[in-house]
Amino acid sequence: MAVVVGGAIDRVPAPDYDQRMSMLPVLTEAASPRSRATKSEKQKEIAPSNVLETIEQHVLLDGFKVVVDLEKSRGSYLHNAVGNRRLIDLYGFFGSMPVGFNHPHFDQPEVQRDLLRAAKVKIANSDVYSEGYAEFVRAFERVVGLPPLERYLFIEGGAPAVENCLKAAMDWKVRKNAEAGHGGDRGTEILHFRHAFHGRSGYTMSLTNTDPRKTDLFAKFDWPRVSCPHIDFSLPESQREADVIEREAKAEREIRDFIDQRKIDICAIIVEPIQGEGGDNHFRGEWLQKLRTICDDNELLLIFDEVQCGMGATGRNWCCQHFGVVPDLLAFGKKAQVCGVMAGPRLDEVKDNAFRLSSRLNSTWGGNFTDMVRSTHYLRIIEEEHLVENAAKVGAYFLDHLRDLQREEPMISAARGRGLFLAFDLPDAKTREEFWKGFFDLGVLTLRSGENSIRFRPALDLTANVVDEAMDVMREYCRKRIRK
Repeated sequence: MAVVVGGAIDRVPAPDYDQRMSMLPVLTEAASPRSRATKSEKQKEIAPSNVLETIEQHVLLDGFKVVVDLEKSRGSYLHNAVGNRRLIDLYGFFGSMPVGFNHPHFDQPEVQRDLLRAAKVKIANSDVYSEGYAEFVRAFERVVGLPPLERYLFIEGGAPAVENCLKAAMDWKVRKNAEAGHGGDRGTEILHFRHAFHGRSGYTMSLTNTDPRKTDLFAKFDWPRVSCPHIDFSLPESQREADVIEREAKAEREIRDFIDQRKIDICAIIVEPIQGEGGDNHFRGEWLQKLRTICDDNELLLIFDEVQCGMGATGRNWCCQHFGVVPDLLAFGKKAQVCGVMAGPRLDEVKDNAFRLSSRLNSTWGGNFTDMVRSTHYLRIIEEEHLVENAAKVGAYFLDHLRDLQREEPMISAARGRGLFLAFDLPDAKTREEFWKGFFDLGVLTLRSGENSIRFRPALDLTANVVDEAMDVMREYCRKRIRK
């Protein structure tokens, strides 16, 4: 039994207390005045000028010195509350914005009710199911599904999505080895590429090899790593194919050497169809097809990490669709708003594979429910407004203009891209920093990539008019450099 004394709830000893704990309580936390914010507390809003200082007291601030105004931001324009300044957003929250700010779809009362209802409680989707979850799964399959990858796993974070691809591949290979009489736990190594970024979690730490600050001093596995035969866009177009074919042959020899040496210890090959953080490195379709063949011939699974290059960014739902290559496992995230894995039929070569055995792959939340509801609405916008096609069309327009800028500005080289997944190079890291900061100071928000690249990751509804405006700003910066 509980009584209220001076506003506090105290327990009075009672012999049947434990048995009655399952009854609905008479007093709830909501009834306590301590759980309610006072009027004065509600009025203490943090001024934009104090936001960074407040956060910095407890959090390392190493991002943009930007305080986003979510009311004033519109479309491809992010409004910085500090200085009351508008920025052209070609950064897109690290490429995770599928649609620009404050799309009219979200002004509809029924959509706002939908989102508010979802935000009130964080459902453990792995155990308790809902209409909102079902609507998301149906919309995801209809708009961006990739047959025959028809088994899904949802989770919070791109690295956990990749990690669960790795776990599924390990499970598959170890069980196959056991069935073949090899026993033990052999079959847990992942072959991967130089300049790869697959996350910063436990297993993915052994794959990521971009910025040493992200992996140094942490425990890692000695998994096979091979050279990265990406297209060198700094070469004249007439020389690129011969160069990349030669480097593909070298990488293939390295892969086959590792397979000969480690044999059944390797379970999968993982690759980003376009490497993002590693420098916006593009591969030929023939190379991805070669990886598919190698995996098929050697009882390995092929994993595509499309966390960054997937969900329409390249002008197709999934980057691999440009090349006609289907992986066995595909990790997604960012623009999907919900991260996860799609798995194909080769997993079913093992009866009790990780996608069939209860609790083998799981998490408390099974993906974020609010993210799912928001993603369902984004998917409807993408479908109704043909935004993947828009990414292809406007992306080609953007790339043409970046190539024009490259011809005008000798510092810029290797302009490249698919859809709205775009980048160019600068001579060195120092010059890249100057351009990146110069663009920001003039009102264009971009991202660094690799050692000396600038990348662009806008939302899928980017327009040609915004591209024109951004190009004018970048040209203005280039002219200022010349005048210096």
